[in-house]
Amino acid sequence: MKPSPDMEKQQHSVKSFTKQSHLKKHQRIHTGKKPHHCSDCGKSFTAQSHLKIHQRIHTGEKPYHCSDCGKSFNQHFNLKQHQRVHTGEKPYHCSDCGKSFKQQSTLKKHQRIHTGEKPYHCSDCGKSFNQQSTLKKHQRIHTGEKPYHCSDCGKSFTKQSDLKIHHRIHTGEKPYHCSDCGRTSTEC
Repeated sequence: MKPSPDMEKQQHSVKSFTKQSHLKKHQRIHTGKKPHHCSDCGKSFTAQSHLKIHQRIHTGEKPYHCSDCGKSFNQHFNLKQHQRVHTGEKPYHCSDCGKSFKQQSTLKKHQRIHTGEKPYHCSDCGKSFNQQSTLKKHQRIHTGEKPYHCSDCGKSFTKQSDLKIHHRIHTGEKPYHCSDCGRTSTEC
């Protein structure tokens, strides 16, 4: 089947620019050219503006401030995202279940529940996960890594939640109460 003239136009649409400099900047997407280099770490960028934002990592400059809590950010985008903590705005909606999110990246992770996509694979056993953080936790089974240490006795744990439960031995905290007999426990 031959594509219609409209389909051909969409596939080969011509992008126009008002300035020669804008065209050159755009063409770097296709050429991979990154002429702007960071003098601190050598990382390269397609645009001077991207380099300027990157350099704030090295200088510590955070020119964007939250008027609600005073927290500072190195990019305007990060400030706008943060302000949703105060406004409660959740502009990203799941088309499958209607749940809303503050960040597009969180929506994308959530949608894997519906699609069943598990893009993160364990190189040791082949098990797949829908989040990179879950894969990282899983890999501790293979490495034996126990990054959570009890400050009281030095015992180590693979999960932060296990450390939290363990720490109750030292504090005596028993947050779970049986409504029938009144008995308390450190675990649910």
